[in-house]
Amino acid sequence: MAEPKQENDFLDDIEALEDELFGDEPIDIMSEEASEGPSKPASKASESEMAALRAERDELKDRVMRVLAEAENSRKRSERDRKEAENYGGSKLARDMLPVYDNLNRAIEAVPEESREANKALIEGVELTLRELLNIFSKHGIERVSPELGEKFDPKQHQAMFEAPVPGTQAGDIIQVMAEGFMIHDRLLRPAQVGVSSTPKS
Repeated sequence: MAEPKQENDFLDDIEALEDELFGDEPIDIMSEEASEGPSKPASKASESEMAALRAERDELKDRVMRVLAEAENSRKRSERDRKEAENYGGSKLARDMLPVYDNLNRAIEAVPEESREANKALIEGVELTLRELLNIFSKHGIERVSPELGEKFDPKQHQAMFEAPVPGTQAGDIIQVMAEGFMIHDRLLRPAQVGVSSTPKS
């Protein structure tokens, strides 16, 4: 018959069971309570960290918005520069070609009426060259400024080469066209060279 367990044996069994269930480290009730809710100093620290994070977020957002705005402005500038180059990039070459137009025009006008029939083929060749040059000008947005006699002088499109009093005209009337002007798109490439009446008002 087995002997009844002594009191010490029961205590040993209880300690062994506690070790098995909870391990060797003792349970700290105070630390568990602390984990359930932050203390006031810890709460203040969290609020301070949140405020710093919000400030950093706002600063980064501001930087991103500035970068996006700069990128959009840069895109618009590039588009404007591209259009400028496309429309007006050939201005210098076009301006240098204008004397060719003038000389072809003068060559046709210089042929006397009595010689036109004899030189018909030559004149037609020059006129064909002149028309082709004007077609090329038109293709690149270059158009003539051809004022009529009696038209009012416009300083935005005309250049006064001389003034003279002419009966039957008013001051500022165009009395002679010496050379046609040209526009490239909406810009003046060369003003029309004209003579202007200086006849005073009666």
